[in-house]
Order: sequence, then structure tokens, then C-alpha cells
Amino acid sequence: MEYKLIRSKRKTIELSIDDDFVTLVKAPLKMSTEEIEAFINKHKKWIEKQTARKIEHEERFRLSEKEERMLKEKALPYLTERTEYFSNLMGVKPTGIKITSAKKRFGSCSGKNSICYSWRLMQYAPEAIDYVVVHELAHIIQKNHGKDFYKLIEKYLPDYKKREKLLK
Repeated sequence: MEYKLIRSKRKTIELSIDDDFVTLVKAPLKMSTEEIEAFINKHKKWIEKQTARKIEHEERFRLSEKEERMLKEKALPYLTERTEYFSNLMGVKPTGIKITSAKKRFGSCSGKNSICYSWRLMQYAPEAIDYVVVHELAHIIQKNHGKDFYKLIEKYLPDYKKREKLLK
């Protein structure tokens, strides 16, 4: 099995599948090649399953240029409206809203309370989109993902766990 190996000052070995569907192995500097390959062989089924899931996800969300353009055009007005709605409900105000092309995260909230959303979020159900909006607005009050953060989300979206799963 082909893989990309990254050695570093770490204590554990880690497997992941990168965006090009290559198995990525992060291993401690002193771990032998035999140990690494034994670990990979032991987790061969997991690697195959994760690679298949990633390929399926990629195909499911592949868009034409026209579809992508339409989603980008809809993103700012729609996400601004949802952010204003929940901002009023939660009593918070972001300093700005920006749309990005991020692939790995649907949203982020800066230390200065400016919110970024990926236009890719527009491919999901409105319930999932609202979860991301509330999640990012909650960061204006709670800057971490602690217990209080999720209690705050639950106050406005009691079914947030179900909504969160829609994004997976």
C-alpha cells in the first residue's frame, strides 16, 4: 500500500487520508519502518473505508461551474439574513460577515468577532446552515468549545446535535 510518511517529534502514530486520497502516516522519529508498515497493515480496512467515504463525498458534492457560481451568489445574502436573525435572538453582533471558498471549515469567528462562512455551506439543509450560524455567533460570547459554549448553542437550537450530524 502506498503512503506518505511524515516523521516528527511525536509519541504516537496517526493515519489520515489527504485531499488527493493518499494515505498520510505521521510517525515518531524513532519508530522503525517495520513498525509503521505493521500499523498500516493492521488498519488496512479502515484506510480503505475512509478512502471510499472521501471519494464518495467528493463525487456527491462535485459541482458544475454554473452551480458553483449560483451558490456563491446566494451565500452572502442568505447567510447575512440568517446571521442577523440569530444575532438579534442571541443579543450579539458580529463586526463583519465574509464569504470564503474554504474547503475544510464551514465557518469561523475571529478574535475581533468577524465571521467568515464558506459558500460551500450552501449545499446543506437550512437546519445545518443555521447550526453553523449559531455556532459562530456563540463564539462571540464563548471563544472556546467548552461545556458553556455548547449550552449556549443548545439554548437557541435544542436539537443542535441532530443539526450538527447533517454536516458530517
